[in-house]
Amino acid sequence: VQLQASGGGLVQAGGSLRLSCVASGGTFRRYRMGWFRQAPGKEREFVTAITSSGGSTYYADSVKGRFTISRDNAKNTVSLQMNSLKPEDTAVYYCAADTYAGPDVTMIYEYDYWGQGTLVTVSS
Repeated sequence: VQLQASGGGLVQAGGSLRLSCVASGGTFRRYRMGWFRQAPGKEREFVTAITSSGGSTYYADSVKGRFTISRDNAKNTVSLQMNSLKPEDTAVYYCAADTYAGPDVTMIYEYDYWGQGTLVTVSS
């Protein structure tokens, strides 16, 4: 499974960005998908996840109400709409695929495949 993330960039605080991740080489519709991020000097952290059908979503408290995850199984794509961005959202954002739907969507080890990351920079 290959994951290609895109959509990062520089935005002012309060602005919006939309990230996309396209999957290839696997059965996308069967995978739970997640987004993680890693800020400079910090550990990678969970941002959001969505079940294979798109019926359930999960969010870190820090982004709840501002970020929205969605997926289009026909296009093998998962997206992350980020609104009301804050400087503390600055990080490299990674999409990831969980092929076995493990018990804890927030844990890095649940995810089997990772994209290359896309940088989001939010200026104050």
